[in-house]
Amino acid sequence: MEQKKVQELLNEKLREKGLKVTQQRILVLQVLADKSGSHMTAEDIYELIREKYPEIGLATVYRTLQLLLEIQLVDSINLDDGCVRYEIGHMFEGEMKHNHHHLICRACGTVFPFEDDLLDELESHIEEATGFHVLDHKLKFYGLCKDCLNKSK
Repeated sequence: MEQKKVQELLNEKLREKGLKVTQQRILVLQVLADKSGSHMTAEDIYELIREKYPEIGLATVYRTLQLLLEIQLVDSINLDDGCVRYEIGHMFEGEMKHNHHHLICRACGTVFPFEDDLLDELESHIEEATGFHVLDHKLKFYGLCKDCLNKSK
């Protein structure tokens, strides 16, 4: 995603929350936008930013990610491997709900995004049955990817 669009969206979201626009916030968001579809750790993001901006600190990246999570420009995912990973947020593109799920291979650890959201009917049923209005959801499927499944045969 082009940097100008990232900066405009970030400026708008930060202003809505009464927060300042900083170079660090823009850099973190730009890395995630450029690597859309990747599931990056804070350390991955830090290393990419540090190549061009060696003065940035890892603690700054962590603080920035936490802020971006709070204002829903970044989503986090825990893949049960001890690392929290980050991706560009579903609110960043103006969507109201999480737009993909994750397929996680138990053998090789590869994470595949799955774009179809088939839970709309379930969410409607939940609301009709309980009065609870679902705003968002996260779903992870664990199994074997096609390559690992073929290797195991």
